[in-house]
Amino acid sequence: MNMLMLLGAASAAPSGHNLLFMMADQMRADAFGKVNPRQKTPNIDQLADDGIMLKAYTSTPSCTPARAAILTGQKPWNHGMLGYGAVAQKYPYEMPRTLAQSGYSTHSFGKDHFGWNTTADEGVPHGYQTTDLYDGMVSEPDDYHQWFEREMPGHKPEEGWPTLDMNSWMGAPYVFNSSLHPTAYVGRAAVKFIKENLVNATKPWFLKVSFHRPHSPYDPPQDYLDQVQEADLLPTRISTDGWDKNFSINSHANNCGPQFKDAWCGDMPAVNLTLAKRAYYGSIRFVDTQVGLIIAALKETSNYDNTLIVWTADHGDGQGDHYHFRKTYPYEESAAVPMIVRWPVTMKSIYPRGSQMMEKVTELRDIFPTMLDGAGLEIGSSIDGQSLLCIIDPSRPQCKPWRQWIDLEHSTCYNITNHWNALTDGRMKYIFNAYFPGEQLFNLTADPYELVDIAAEPAYESELKLWRGRMVAQFEEEKRGPTFVLNGVLQQRVKGMTYGPNYPSNYQPELDDSEV
Repeated sequence: MNMLMLLGAASAAPSGHNLLFMMADQMRADAFGKVNPRQKTPNIDQLADDGIMLKAYTSTPSCTPARAAILTGQKPWNHGMLGYGAVAQKYPYEMPRTLAQSGYSTHSFGKDHFGWNTTADEGVPHGYQTTDLYDGMVSEPDDYHQWFEREMPGHKPEEGWPTLDMNSWMGAPYVFNSSLHPTAYVGRAAVKFIKENLVNATKPWFLKVSFHRPHSPYDPPQDYLDQVQEADLLPTRISTDGWDKNFSINSHANNCGPQFKDAWCGDMPAVNLTLAKRAYYGSIRFVDTQVGLIIAALKETSNYDNTLIVWTADHGDGQGDHYHFRKTYPYEESAAVPMIVRWPVTMKSIYPRGSQMMEKVTELRDIFPTMLDGAGLEIGSSIDGQSLLCIIDPSRPQCKPWRQWIDLEHSTCYNITNHWNALTDGRMKYIFNAYFPGEQLFNLTADPYELVDIAAEPAYESELKLWRGRMVAQFEEEKRGPTFVLNGVLQQRVKGMTYGPNYPSNYQPELDDSEV
């Protein structure tokens, strides 16, 4: 479609702000400088200084269900992805499609993870009018793969990380010139688009820029790896009461331990773990450089002042905490994500720029209603999320009292025992491990790294009962049925459920754990 047609026709456009949604894949909530001063991310930090930092989670901490939440604005039970599977081909109400139908031009750069249409030779659009994609799927001939093979005839992008793969826990420097790296590709494509198409756009626009890194492979260019030394790393967090001991067992049955390139748990050699962490944080620094270039392009084209910007991630990364690697678990390293909102100069806020507001818990489902609110559009009744703009200005017309807690869950992944539900208000966290069944309770205020499980402590008996009751009430309200709760009692569930009854149609392909 002609780009000028997409960016013109002002008469069809709403009177809202421009919208920029940026995210990283697998970036922990504590992986940038405003939270961890040892990590140098000046551009993401500057975004926080010009906006507000919020307490945030991803309800289903793996790539595709997290993106379903962003796409639909719904909680897991309502969008239907309770674990790692395939994003449906179409949902009744989707963020880019709704914005496009309301007069916005909509564009996506980087990782969508919506699937690739080989017939049309493009990603499944979900309402994005143009896309330029790198999904990080070896089997997918996306835009980056095609570009790379034109630039490097006879070579594949995966040759850039010859000792790693798309889910390895180890790290190594990128072997090609850094300009060929997918992180540079995505940043460069977004900057080029802004400079060439948004200088005098008469139609408001919605841009999504989604970086695949720091998701594995941890493969920053050598100079970015060199920037991160062992002294810059946070200590690995291991429980003091032994609740995570089982995850330290290097087992062939569980694919845990250093002998497995794609291990999701295990007690790894210190030298390998240190290199992996350095490469992970080096990857984030490389992403941060691209964020700086994108912000500079917005300012150069006089778009920055009128643009609502949100920065987040789809989930975190174990990085050895509690002997975990990768994601899909309810613990902070996996389920907590960064959330930064930078509002346009014409918007009101009860907080000064540079504030941190951690008392209200937010989630990825809040991004869709935030974009609708910023666009001046009505937030649909099917949306479970709330506009983040209601935190900075509760007087906005669509605001309602903020939620008290958030629900989280993930169906079976990596191991048959890994399927769970959880609730948190950012101060306490309750986890129901459905396979055993078993319960965990963490006081995040006193114990932010979840070093002590207090579920069995008599002093917290009433607190445990309170949170258990809240989960029972949620399941009953959602009408999950006796598989989940029976006569007010949470039920053991030996078998997981990846797709719930609200998942659109019967499109439920089986995906391998090795992809997540």
